[in-house]
Amino acid sequence: MEFATFADRAGTIDAEPADLEIVAHVRELLAEAGDDSEERRSSGAAVEPQTLEIVARFAQGRVFPAWDSTTLDIGPSACYEAIARAAGTNVSSDDVEDQLAEIGEIGDVAASYDFGGQQGLGAFTGGDADDSSGDSSGGLTVREVYDTLEDLAAAEGSGSQDRKVDLLFGLFNRCSSEEARYLARLVLSEMRIGVGEGTVRDAISAAFDVPEDRVERALQVSNDYGQVARIARDEGLEGLDAMDLAVGRPVQAMLAQAGTVTDALEEWAEAGVEWKYDGARVQLHHVPSADETRVFSRNMEEITDALPEVVEFAETHLEVPVILDGEVVAIDEDGAPLPFQEVLKRFRRKHDVARAREDVSVRPVFFDCLHADGEDLLAEPLTVRHDRLRSVLVDADSGPESVDDADIEGLSLLWRTGDPDEIESIDADALEAGHEGIMLKNPDSSYSPGRRGKHWRKRKPDVETLDCVVTGAEWGEGRRATFLGTFELSVRAGDDLETVGKVATGITDEKLAELTELLEPHIAAEEGQEVELEPEVVFEVGYEEIQSSPTYSSGYALRFPRFVGVRPDKDPEDADSLERLERLQSR
Repeated sequence: MEFATFADRAGTIDAEPADLEIVAHVRELLAEAGDDSEERRSSGAAVEPQTLEIVARFAQGRVFPAWDSTTLDIGPSACYEAIARAAGTNVSSDDVEDQLAEIGEIGDVAASYDFGGQQGLGAFTGGDADDSSGDSSGGLTVREVYDTLEDLAAAEGSGSQDRKVDLLFGLFNRCSSEEARYLARLVLSEMRIGVGEGTVRDAISAAFDVPEDRVERALQVSNDYGQVARIARDEGLEGLDAMDLAVGRPVQAMLAQAGTVTDALEEWAEAGVEWKYDGARVQLHHVPSADETRVFSRNMEEITDALPEVVEFAETHLEVPVILDGEVVAIDEDGAPLPFQEVLKRFRRKHDVARAREDVSVRPVFFDCLHADGEDLLAEPLTVRHDRLRSVLVDADSGPESVDDADIEGLSLLWRTGDPDEIESIDADALEAGHEGIMLKNPDSSYSPGRRGKHWRKRKPDVETLDCVVTGAEWGEGRRATFLGTFELSVRAGDDLETVGKVATGITDEKLAELTELLEPHIAAEEGQEVELEPEVVFEVGYEEIQSSPTYSSGYALRFPRFVGVRPDKDPEDADSLERLERLQSR
């Protein structure tokens, strides 16, 4: 498929306001890509994806599968430089940035230039430097874009950033204006044409005549829209139903929403009750026979090297291949839990892990088992999955039936009860032990990756909290003049962000220094004391109530907002929505 064809279809989708019509356009795009005669090509031990797989990901703004932690690792400034070089000798990266400030969207900026004919290293993707004749009529294909971006992602070491810019310049140099529009968006993860995961799921179903629920299941176990699209085309329903979890390939975590004990018991009669740990979500994949252990964060980023304690735990306690869901909790010398912020010191660590381990120790606690010894467990009830979790964690030589759950290392306890007083007692014990409170779970519920449904509910003893994107700030005054001190908060509203208030309380000087260091690289513009920030960082914020207000673009304001912490395990796309804000306000 020509990349120009993809760009044309993307433009049609981008201009379409109706969801059903967007699905129809994506269906046509997938069907056309699926008819592409290009076959798989082997490259060493790897098998390159087909055009259909690439297109299914590109439409969502992805280059690689959702489970793959590979990133392009190219920032806006490098992209601006590549655009400027391709646009001509009279254009600089500063010019591109000025255009962006005026126009407001990188795709429109890229489309405003006439590309082609610029000579230099990388003028042709995959070509040699001395082959640059300046002919930009190469008929750029989707495959070539993918292959070049794959090479770009693989570049590392000394000179890698220059190599990345050269490769990207080579692509822009062969682009038409419309191709450049969507290439720039793709590279900077700003596709934003209204194609979400549900859209691609429905389009796969329609394009290849397979039921949506079976596509949904295949996506849950594979977390790869490209692979599911290809299998739906090539193998149909039988192929989709044969897809399973793979140990070593992460899946999205099942999520919880806020809820009450009363609501849970009214709906379920009984609730599964667990302690809610003040830790960070992890997914453990372990294959004893291959001596392979991998640990992933909530966002499916591999963090194995940062958490050797989890690897050691797996090697010591697990005798069969498993995928376990749980948390890591920071602990003091006596094993008592430490605040969530202490865990973050380990998650961020890429170097000198041994020293970091001396400063902050962590221990894993697992509450779910997604796969054990060749058997997928997603469809099993919570209680069955917990029993299986217990069986894989307990030492087989110690007589598993005689071991009390409280004595099984790494096992999160699960109580099943319909008694509100007992639940209150469990909650009190959790708080006394230094944890956040309790989780309420439907004992009969299956595990739904990526879903924030009513089957899991989090209950905290203090104020409700929201996860908000930080979109602005203000420089402080006096002794805080060098710190960002008042932070503008926003929630998701479709593809946009709407403001809900500002937070300045609950933050020490030490924390302000850390937040300033975290946010300063994301400053997009400044005017006086006010700062506009790129939407990259998520805060957890407590509040007393939500009020209707014309002051903020959401139509609501958080009354007495309080800073709780940074959520580095969440992307802006994972922040709370305006819909949830409205739901909380209407209680």
